[in-house]
Formats: sequence, C-alpha cells, structure tokens
Amino acid sequence: MAFVQLEGLGKRYGEIDAVVATNLSVEKGEFVSLLGPSGCGKTTTLQMIAGFVEVSSGRIVLDGRDITHAKPASRGLGVVFQSYALFPHMTVKDNVAFGLRMRKVASGELQQRVDRVLKLVRLNQHAERYPRELSGGQRQRVALARALVIEPPVLLLDEPLSNLDANLREEMQFEIRRIQREVGITTLMVTHDQSEALSISDRVVVMQAGRITQIDAPYTLYEHPRTEFISGFVGKANLLPGEHDNAGVVQVSSGGELTLSLRPEKIDLREKGQGRLQGKIVSRFFLGSQWLYGISTTLGELSVVRRNDGSAPMTEGTAVGLDWDAALLRVLSVDEVSA
Repeated sequence: MAFVQLEGLGKRYGEIDAVVATNLSVEKGEFVSLLGPSGCGKTTTLQMIAGFVEVSSGRIVLDGRDITHAKPASRGLGVVFQSYALFPHMTVKDNVAFGLRMRKVASGELQQRVDRVLKLVRLNQHAERYPRELSGGQRQRVALARALVIEPPVLLLDEPLSNLDANLREEMQFEIRRIQREVGITTLMVTHDQSEALSISDRVVVMQAGRITQIDAPYTLYEHPRTEFISGFVGKANLLPGEHDNAGVVQVSSGGELTLSLRPEKIDLREKGQGRLQGKIVSRFFLGSQWLYGISTTLGELSVVRRNDGSAPMTEGTAVGLDWDAALLRVLSVDEVSA
C-alpha cells in the first residue's frame, strides 16, 4: 500500500462539490504537486489531509492508519502555510522550537534538533534574529524548518512561494527540492504555478473543478496532455484541427474532427513558401532568452517561440512558412469537466 492514500475523498459545501471522489496514492519519499486554477479543490484537498477541513466522503490513510477523522495535532504532519504564520515576537530559534516545546521534548534534544534543522535550511547564522529582520526567502525557510523539526511523516506545502518575487521564487523552488531530497520526506505541495510544479515534482496532479484530470511525471504531463484544458494550463499550446490520414497518422487538416495540440517551441519558422503552413508575423514579444511571435495563418493565429541566439529578431509583417514534426502533434480528448 502507498504511504499516503486518498480513497474516494470528497468535500461538499451545501449543494457545491468542492472535491469529488478523489483517489491518489503517494509513495514514501515522493514529492507530489497538486496543480490547478483557483477554486479547483487543490487547497481543500490539502486541508482535508491536514485535518483542518472535515471530510464529507471517502477516507485518508497514512502508512496504513486511517486518519480521516483524526484531530490535526494527532496526525503529526508538517504544514507550511502561504503566509508562513511565524510568531513576530519570537526569534528564529524560538519559532522553530515552538512545536517541540508543545510536545514537551527535553531541552537537550530540543536544542540539537533545532540546530540541525537550522543548518539544513542554512539559517544557523540567523538563529537570534526576529522575522521582521529577515528577507521573504529567509522567513519561508524558517516556516519550513519549523515544519521539519517535529520530524513529520508528511510535509504539506500550501502555495509556499506565492509571496515571493519572481527571482527569489525560482531560487526557493530548488531550495525546497534540495531540502526535501536531503531529508527524504514525503511531500505534497499545492500550487497554481505550472513552472513550480513541473520543475521540482516527481509527479504532478492536475485538478479541475474538484476532480483530478491527469496524474503524470512532469515531462510526460507537458508532452502528453490529455485534454484541451491541461494542454493550455500546463504551458502554452496551439490548438489545431486535425484528422488521421489513410495510414492512421495524425495530421493538421482544416475542418478535421480532432483537436490537436502543438507547443509553440515545436514550430520552426521557414522562408516564405516553405513548410507545412504559410503565415505572417503580426506580433513579437521579447522574453529575454526567447522571442514569442504571433503568426496569422488560415488556421488562426499561432504562437511560435524561438530561442534568442543573439541575432536580430524577425519583423512584424514578414511572410513566413511554418513547419513541424508530425510526431509532435498531440490528440486531445474532450474536457472531462467544465472549467
């Protein structure tokens, strides 16, 4: 049996189903992200696991023990909130030690565990500082240390990076993964940011309207999205009409009954008259490492991403050909639930 098991888990508020019959198995030491837009049920799912929200149906099993109706404190899980929830009047050391004091851990062991976890999150030099004296990233690491010091079986992260600026957010993604791997702790993270989920997770669980729509490794999820919603939510995608040819190979075809997904970076720009489709550049945006072009075609406007190799960008109004490897086209299923 998996280390964490959700079996038909559901939450209903009156006539509204926030989470519907959710099944999920998480292995020991695995890092799993719950990804989806606001209101999709991902935070409610995490809060049911933590014990902060009462379960309406189904059950939660942790290491073979049914914890569906156990009190939050008795579950012993580590939780990092979006707001960090640090005590402003306590030093870093005392914030981290708080959970151990509540558990009446002996002072000698308490000090050893606090020192060890502060070194793990690289804050041992800031033990005597107060939260107001720390940067956003440092406060986030204090919250992480406080969750880890109680040595929980599972770490729950609720949008842990949403309060950080873009550069620090990216840095802390990899810091969280480093710490998680070093400790080997089973981790579930809620996020609406697909780059976060793809970059540090072992598996990503996409949720839509209270239901799980796909569970896969990040690369598989990105390269083989099941539905139109997933294709557009996990990265950018061009949606094209298509059909199967006589040999059963998928191809783009105006008026075709299939919906195909083609990632912008998988399209090559050619000279006018070359390629599978003709178009004209109608917009361009500089993204630093890339150029994003909008190309007007008979199939609608398509997005194309080209690496910034230092050469001058193509200008708006330029006629171009578009080409791609047919093997990179993905057939999408009809969305299983409405957004």
